[in-house]
Amino acid sequence: MERERAIEILQKYLHTPHLIKHSYAVESVMRALARRFEPDKVDLWGLSGLLHDLDNDSVDWKSDMSLHGPKTIEILKEERFGNDEMYHAILAHNEATNTPILSKMDRALYASDPITGFITAIALVYPDKKIKSVKVKSIVKRMDEVRFAAGANREAMRSIENLGIGFEDFAQISLNAMCEISDILGL
Repeated sequence: MERERAIEILQKYLHTPHLIKHSYAVESVMRALARRFEPDKVDLWGLSGLLHDLDNDSVDWKSDMSLHGPKTIEILKEERFGNDEMYHAILAHNEATNTPILSKMDRALYASDPITGFITAIALVYPDKKIKSVKVKSIVKRMDEVRFAAGANREAMRSIENLGIGFEDFAQISLNAMCEISDILGL
């Protein structure tokens, strides 16, 4: 699986700038987590993160959340890209598909998806709107502020602890990964 081909697919199906940036953010966090948990699968984890929301511009899944994920798999199969492990993680990242979280990659994608948006929301309330200004202690503190980024699935983010990593460590890994691509994220 080549990253260049994955980027072509991403650009073919996703056109909303914030969704494209979100995809790159999730890819970066997934690659960082893979280096820790399954170093031989860094590309697979990263590309799964990059393409996990491929259907967001093509499906009105807000009326039926169970459509989010299966359409991405359909697109990937049409493009002859990915494998069953990738497909399963993409399905499992959305609870509405009723796909059980079975693997480390499944768990990582489920947790990484919301934390990237959460960290972005924190960066956007800073005067400079820069991700490098965000501190881990701010991420941890904001987790208890239920009205802040209310749509962020805190349970999903905290579920990373099922892999034996504390939330604070996960926040640090995620923040570092996103800082590495701050130019792409425009933050």
